[in-house]
Amino acid sequence: MMFDVHASGRTDTRCRYCGENLIHTFVDLGMSPLCQTQIQPEKLNREEVFYPLHVYVCDSCYLVQHNELVMPTEIFSSTYPYFSSYSDSWVVHSRQYCDSMVEQLELGPGSNVMEIASNDGYLLQHFVERNIPVLGIEPAANVAEVAKSKGIMTDHCFFGEKEAIRIASQYGQPDLLIGNNVLAHVPDIVDFVKGMKALLKGDGVITMEFPHLMNLIAKNQFDTIYHEHFSYLSVGTVQDIFRSAGLRIYGATELATHGGSIRIFACHDDFDEYKNDVSVSAILVKENEFGLRDIRTYQHFSRQVEKAKRDILSFLIQQKNDGKVVVGYGAPGKGNTLLNYCGIRSDLIEYTVDRSPSKFGTYTPGTRIPILHPNTIRQTKPDFLFVLPWNLIDEVMVQTAYIRDWGGRWVIPIPEITTIA
Repeated sequence: MMFDVHASGRTDTRCRYCGENLIHTFVDLGMSPLCQTQIQPEKLNREEVFYPLHVYVCDSCYLVQHNELVMPTEIFSSTYPYFSSYSDSWVVHSRQYCDSMVEQLELGPGSNVMEIASNDGYLLQHFVERNIPVLGIEPAANVAEVAKSKGIMTDHCFFGEKEAIRIASQYGQPDLLIGNNVLAHVPDIVDFVKGMKALLKGDGVITMEFPHLMNLIAKNQFDTIYHEHFSYLSVGTVQDIFRSAGLRIYGATELATHGGSIRIFACHDDFDEYKNDVSVSAILVKENEFGLRDIRTYQHFSRQVEKAKRDILSFLIQQKNDGKVVVGYGAPGKGNTLLNYCGIRSDLIEYTVDRSPSKFGTYTPGTRIPILHPNTIRQTKPDFLFVLPWNLIDEVMVQTAYIRDWGGRWVIPIPEITTIA
């Protein structure tokens, strides 16, 4: 297979927050294609673009990041394939969040709720059900159209300070501004946070969720690293970025989602009605005790990742040698990082399946593994189901409980290769 090394964005090695030179490697995962893509059958014999996936850590502000080799407009194009509503557990998580925020902030028909990177309306739909006015802000045009078809008002744009000023003028300012799993996706994180400052109502609240860097390291979640994620975040570094924009983080909650995430609560730094909660300082203490302000913590990560690769390949090769059949479940971005870094193709995992109809009949980027309808599992009765979205293992096991009928087992690759009967 031919591949092309390509770079179209910012290629200097300076920290995207503080501007210091990046000299310390966090992990180098080699060359990889864009992970939130699929290969159409008619393009199987064409070249494919691969990009370096080399991640650095800044020894000044400790922001973990890789270079902007891919422009956001290339990633979040009109064919962006990720739709949040296909995860049942994520929709439930979003409903619970809505219930909680409506109660905490006493939101109602006179309130204004906005979400940055609102995807297909998976979250805002719960506010709409309560007759609370909403606005989604979504960079992927095709996904924005799906949200609109559900009756969710959506503004299609790439969010930053300039767009924030326009949105505030056009739609007003929100009482609640939401950003779930978006902060890591923005190359200009400073402009993005300044945009939230410009958009937020004077007494408004920001909540943001993002995978916690501490869990990424502790649980060896190297597959959550891909080009669509420009940064990997700790509460300490996010607090610094928010503070520099005039925003104050006053609360934080640890979540189980995405292998361990953080939800922060923020407001304007001159609004003192929300007092600083001990939850923030407690998490900062955990981060410091773990070593997130010590460059040596980051330098050990590469060895963990290399061992995981060897263990995963050893398992798959052993099953192949024993005449067992291994197939995949899911085609998420994280799965494509794992497949490409480990060099796993259809000789080791015969196919994978996904619930998203847009992926049926396509192939995984780089490794060219067929993506089929979930019913294929019942038809072929594989020995092992290799779960690529391991963070959804409970949901996947419920959906595929029938594999026990023929003695099938689930395989979880992260933090270490594990089988479940």
